[in-house]
Amino acid sequence: MKIKTAIILSCLIGVAFLSIGYEYSRAEPEQSTSEKIGVVDVRAIFRDCKRNINYREQVLADYKKSMAELEKLAKEIEADEAGLKTLKQGSPDYMNQYKQLLEKQANLNAQREYNKQQRVLNEQQNTEELYKDILQIARELALQNNLDLVLEKNEPEFPMASTEELVAILNTHKVIYSSGCLDLTKEVVARLDAR
Repeated sequence: MKIKTAIILSCLIGVAFLSIGYEYSRAEPEQSTSEKIGVVDVRAIFRDCKRNINYREQVLADYKKSMAELEKLAKEIEADEAGLKTLKQGSPDYMNQYKQLLEKQANLNAQREYNKQQRVLNEQQNTEELYKDILQIARELALQNNLDLVLEKNEPEFPMASTEELVAILNTHKVIYSSGCLDLTKEVVARLDAR
């Protein structure tokens, strides 16, 4: 009789463990589907935020101003070249004018290179600062909305301009579908504009 009781008790304990294990295994997938995910379209933020629009307008104004200065210098060089042709080659006046012409040409080339480097540096600095702010705001919104994960989503624009651009999109475009995710893009733009 003791053996039958021990077997029945063992079976009941086994069934209890199997039941608990089964319930535990069923509960785990429900936890992973309860994760809240947000998405942010960084390209749209760069395109739509007032700060970047104002920056682009300032860059265009600065570019036009520097191009006007370079054009003025180029016209001076043309005039000096024409004036040089009126002088006797090898004369002191010719050599003095030729030296000034070479200095102006060197100055023009240096200004072009400087302006180019300055634009690149300004673009990098603006992009870095704006991206840092986007990341900070996205983190704040994720905490406020109890999100577990925020992904960047950018919709590619077809057709692609080049094969290189297509390869870059294939290498960087990771969020294919995001229905049901909280889109934080407009709120990030609004907070950037409010700063």
